[in-house]
Amino acid sequence: MLGPIVILGVFVADTAYRAARQPRLGETVMGDSFALGPGGKGSNQAVAAAKAGGKVHFLSRLARDAFGDLALRTWSEAGVTPEVAFSEQGYTGAAYIFLEAGTGNNAIIVSPGVAGDISEEDIDARADLIRRASVFVTQLEQPLPAAIRGLQLAKEAGVVTILNPAPAAPLPDGMLALCDWVTPNESEAEALTGLLVHDPITAEAAGRMLILMGAGGAVVTLGAQGAVLVPGDGAALHLPAIHVGPVVETTGAGDAFNGGFAVALSEGRSPADAVRFGIATAGISVTRPGTAPAMPMRAEIEALLSRPS
Repeated sequence: MLGPIVILGVFVADTAYRAARQPRLGETVMGDSFALGPGGKGSNQAVAAAKAGGKVHFLSRLARDAFGDLALRTWSEAGVTPEVAFSEQGYTGAAYIFLEAGTGNNAIIVSPGVAGDISEEDIDARADLIRRASVFVTQLEQPLPAAIRGLQLAKEAGVVTILNPAPAAPLPDGMLALCDWVTPNESEAEALTGLLVHDPITAEAAGRMLILMGAGGAVVTLGAQGAVLVPGDGAALHLPAIHVGPVVETTGAGDAFNGGFAVALSEGRSPADAVRFGIATAGISVTRPGTAPAMPMRAEIEALLSRPS
C-alpha cells in the first residue's frame, strides 16, 4: 500500500479584495467585491492533493479561534487529515489578497500567526508519519528550521521530497540537497539562482542551476507558458499549459500544481506525467474564484487530461 502524502505548511484565512487597481500609499479606492476563505500555501496544497485523489496529512499549528475553526472545516470537507498542534495564545494566520479585476492577477501579504511558531519539535512529534509517507512537501511560509527538519526525516527514510520555495527567500547551504524536486515559479527561480526567468529556455537554465546547487531535479512553473521539467539525469522538457476557459483568479495556481504533482508522484507516475497532472490541476483552478475552493476533483482532472489535444 502506498504511503500517505505528508504536507507541512501554514493555514491562513484569505481576505480577498477585488478592485480595478491597488491603492497608492495614503489613498483609498473603492472595491468591487470581498471574500473570506481558506488559504495558506501548505493548506491549499493539501486541499488540492486530497481533492485530486491523494491520502493527505497536513502538519501545521493553529490557534483556538474562528480562523482555526475555518481551517478544520476546510480540511474535513476536502478529506485532509490534520496533524495540528494548538497554541493557547496568539492567532491563526490571515492574508490580504488584492485581485486586479481586469486580469485576475494578485498581490498578497501573509501574516502567519501561530504557524510562525512551528518548530523542529513539532516535526519530530510526527516523525513516524513522515518516515512512512510516499511524498513529503513543504514550502517557506513556516520557519526554515521546521522545513529543514521535515525534509531531513523524509530524505533519510527514502521518501520523495518536494520543496516549493515560496514565498521566495534565501536558502541555507545544504537545504536543496534534501530535495528530490524543487518547484519554483519564475520569480522564485530568479531569486534562488540570480538568473532572469521569462520563458522555457531561461527556465531550463535556472533549473540546471538549481541542480548544480544540490536539488535532485527542478520544475519551473511559467503560468500561461506551462512548466519546464529539468530532471537531474536527463533532457529538459517543456510542457505547455492546458487552456480550460477564461482566467478568473491565479492566486492558488501554484498550490494547485504542487498538490497535483505530489499526488501523481505518490502514485508512481513518471515525472513528466506528474507535471502534466499538476498543470491540469492548475489549469482548472484558475477558472474559478478563491484558492482552496477552486481546487478541482480527481474526475475533473482526469477528464481534462483525456481530452483530445
